[in-house]
Amino acid sequence: MVIGAKNFTEQVVLGELLAQEIEAVSHQRVERRFYLAGSYLCQQALVNGRIDGYVEYTGTALTAILKQPLPPVGLRSAESVLATVRRLYASRYQVEVGPPLGFEDTFAMVVRREDARRYGLKTISDVTRMASQMRLGVGYEFEERPDGLRGLEATYELRFAGPPRVMDLGLLYRALEAHQVDMVAGNSTDGPIRALGLVVLADDRHYFPPYEAVPLVREDSLHRHPEIQAALERLAGKVTADEVQAMNDAVDAQHRDVGDVVREFRRRRGL
Repeated sequence: MVIGAKNFTEQVVLGELLAQEIEAVSHQRVERRFYLAGSYLCQQALVNGRIDGYVEYTGTALTAILKQPLPPVGLRSAESVLATVRRLYASRYQVEVGPPLGFEDTFAMVVRREDARRYGLKTISDVTRMASQMRLGVGYEFEERPDGLRGLEATYELRFAGPPRVMDLGLLYRALEAHQVDMVAGNSTDGPIRALGLVVLADDRHYFPPYEAVPLVREDSLHRHPEIQAALERLAGKVTADEVQAMNDAVDAQHRDVGDVVREFRRRRGL
């Protein structure tokens, strides 16, 4: 059995969580194939059978992988997006979308706390009046995705001070802390948000769809290894946003071993 993960901390944490739980249920060694560069490579590895499963986010699956248009705001419930994602993965790829892990990791527009206080920034709409003075930092995927930068700028009528600085996800918060940019498009459960005391601006126009964390597993892998299904059911609803952010911070800021961090979490959860 092979579990994959994308190339950022939370994905490695969730990949390790999935791998450890499968090992606990099956008493077999799970191979880790982590740091795959982004959603596209994980999807290709899954479809081609190079990995048996990985954790994805429903909004990412809907737009970036399944290439579905963003539904109207009133039809973007977590339940409806999950149902669409489940149906399309099964029919197109023979992949099962497992039960949600219990938290959502949405895109987050993040600013320094002192700027939020100075300029009264609480929502993304608050940025509109001063965007022309702000420098934006984004990851490579966010610049190109249908649920990314272009739609955000159109929804909120944002006009920043020049084109965004595009960089690896791991560099975004360093650039923000160093005042090289004034706002970054991060993720709501990123460890540095907590560690650096940053502020996430509310998506008051509800631009972003739901991004529930869900395991994706090949149907033929589930048939060969039914213990994977048991592991997925044990993990269902077990992880909160605060818990995953704390694990991300332990790995990122405290430089702890991801296996140890996940083992401690599983012990606390009685897994």
